[in-house]
Amino acid sequence: MRSERMKMLNLFIVSDSIGETGELVARAAVSQFRPGLQHTKLKRFTHIDSLDHIKEITALAKDQNASILYTLVQQEMREAIVKYCKEYDLEGVDLIGPVINLLEKKLDEKSFEEPGLVRKLDEDYFKKIEAVEFAVKYDDGRDPRGLLQADIVLIGVSRTSKTPLSQYLANKRYKVANVPLVPEVEPPEELFQIDPSKCFGLIITPDKLNSIRRERLIAIGLKDDASYAKVERINEEIAHFQKVVERIGCKVIDVTNRAVEETANLVITQIQQK
Repeated sequence: MRSERMKMLNLFIVSDSIGETGELVARAAVSQFRPGLQHTKLKRFTHIDSLDHIKEITALAKDQNASILYTLVQQEMREAIVKYCKEYDLEGVDLIGPVINLLEKKLDEKSFEEPGLVRKLDEDYFKKIEAVEFAVKYDDGRDPRGLLQADIVLIGVSRTSKTPLSQYLANKRYKVANVPLVPEVEPPEELFQIDPSKCFGLIITPDKLNSIRRERLIAIGLKDDASYAKVERINEEIAHFQKVVERIGCKVIDVTNRAVEETANLVITQIQQK
């Protein structure tokens, strides 16, 4: 019975960005009366950036008997929509202005009045997630195709912090792939096809690497005198590393006694100078 006497509801969502916030609020409110949004028209007007746009939209709302919900971060635009709503005898609800005014008063600061900042934050977040997933997928040379897509490529012998450094850089939104170098395995061809300026070789002193590898063997329940931790083997791996680095022509960073954060800053500085 109720649906037979339902009035048609026409709502305009006006935004200086994509209008997602306004529409979510509108749907939440309307669902309290019409859970299926029946007999309801929601129309978004996005990226509104001029007073002329405001005048045109309010005039259209008058013609279509629409109410207006708006999320406009610039005070001038909010004042204009209030003015035209009054002029055309329209119902308009400011969804963000009162909150901005409250925060300005609380913080004793002026807002940036810059549309789309939340969207930019979301984009940064998803870029970070994408970079972290990339680092996991192309860790430890799993798929050499990732080398061509990466922003940064790390190479080095085992236990030179390639993986933790990859993850740290991924959290800075860089797509990172890393490749372990061992004398018995030829490096992937893709390694020699990339721009050398995005590739970084990580080196460590033999003594320090010997200590790290021995500790690693003990941690996993093995004896610390395995070939993996012997200085002769380490020197062989480092010699192989040096040959690969020379062939690529990439920068080498000594990670001995250097924190991951410090190494990351060196890499980022080099990348930004490209």
